[in-house]
Amino acid sequence: MNGTFNRKIILEDGKEFYGYSFGASADRVCEIVFNTSMAGYQEIFSDLSYTDQAVVMTYPLIGNYGMAAEDYESITPSIGAMIVREYNDEPSNFRSVKTLGEMMETNGIPGISGVDTRALTRTIRDYGTRKALLTDAEMPLAKGLAILRDTKLPTNAVSRVSCREPWTSESSLAARPLDAVTSTAGRPLRIAAVDCGMKRNIVRALNRRGCSVTVLPWNTPADKIRALQPDGILLSNGPGDPADVPETIAAVRSLIGSFPIFGICLGHQILSLAYGARTYKLKFGHRGGNHPVKNLQTGKIEITSQNHSYAIEEESLANTPLTITHVNLLDGTIEGVECIRDRAFGVQYHPESAPGPQDSAYLFDKFLEILRQ
Repeated sequence: MNGTFNRKIILEDGKEFYGYSFGASADRVCEIVFNTSMAGYQEIFSDLSYTDQAVVMTYPLIGNYGMAAEDYESITPSIGAMIVREYNDEPSNFRSVKTLGEMMETNGIPGISGVDTRALTRTIRDYGTRKALLTDAEMPLAKGLAILRDTKLPTNAVSRVSCREPWTSESSLAARPLDAVTSTAGRPLRIAAVDCGMKRNIVRALNRRGCSVTVLPWNTPADKIRALQPDGILLSNGPGDPADVPETIAAVRSLIGSFPIFGICLGHQILSLAYGARTYKLKFGHRGGNHPVKNLQTGKIEITSQNHSYAIEEESLANTPLTITHVNLLDGTIEGVECIRDRAFGVQYHPESAPGPQDSAYLFDKFLEILRQ
């Protein structure tokens, strides 16, 4: 990291952080957030939940194992930018086919390295997520602040990243016994997955358990989902404010009670809103692979992978049939809800991981057990 800084970050409060360019060289206004994962930058880079966000990686070395063809969570990444302490452009990994910088340049995503990411993370924790401008080091502060003031962050991210047409990923029975992965009719379980910006590892996790997954656009009406006659419905993760998808909320409200439903992250929020709960925006969100969550039904602690800005308002659950099943041990926020009567449940975190620990993979098995019943 020798030489003259050629890029910088300007925050809304006037703070500046200097560094070096990698990836695309475009200027970009984003919401700035941080992620505490120690590995998995490729999955983070390709996770559509990071649409329009500049992600500060708190782990200091990024890029050292390159990019593997099998590890992407989306085909077209939509992350706003990546901010790192040290970027390695000469990866050592037999699986690597590209560098992170090459993939960022290909997809028009700017990056900045050499930044004091500890100081930057502290200011996000102290003052919350807010707008940030990635620009040339020579940009006058006054001009940069004017750009931030005049630029409105985009909304309706789900509608921009969801699939446009349905597609199906067939089951993979792998080594599991046939009766563990089929319906009572003896065929593979069929899942209708509503794509709000879904990570591919959700589909992989279901396929490994023998399910056939039909992925549907975010705004697919309830009657079209019914027509598929699925065994169950999965509501995926995705970016932004859950209030931006009223069509999805309305469809889920119509489907509640007719099919088992499993919501993950944004899908958990959508399910809760469909029952009449409310959401609110967290100060700086939860992003990383080390968040402790307590399962209130078993008393066990799970270390979880998380990536979200919004949470369920606990008081709003009072007039719903939902019960709280999981809580975050760091701040007490709701991490899981369930309605046994309707065979519906959701979790705020990511049981599919990618990246992150595997503690919560049992939730997919729970979903399939409900389907078989």
